[in-house]
Amino acid sequence: MAQTMPEVPEARAIVRGIRISPRKVRIVVDLIRGKAVGDALAILHNTPKRASKVVEKLLRSAMANAEANHDMLARDCYVHAIWADGGPTLKRVHFRSRGQVFQILKRTSHITVVLRERHR
Repeated sequence: MAQTMPEVPEARAIVRGIRISPRKVRIVVDLIRGKAVGDALAILHNTPKRASKVVEKLLRSAMANAEANHDMLARDCYVHAIWADGGPTLKRVHFRSRGQVFQILKRTSHITVVLRERHR
């Protein structure tokens, strides 16, 4: 008979359709993966990237979800997993010389963060 591991509570938060390229969001997301939430918030607050404001707001949402839905202490949590996926791409045109038309791809992102509580 196989033993099952007890479920580890985890809090999630997801934001969809952010108008920032996933390639640019991943630069910010990689900075906080595995960090404690206090350290992650400090890093995001001092990162001069546009995506850092969005990720900071998402992290605060995940912390609120941890306290409200899972009875976890937000200050004892860490960023277990965080990733940025591509969302729908908005296609626009850029008119060029001699009747040419080039395509402009305005990329969007879906960002997901998973928090877990550190064992005491």
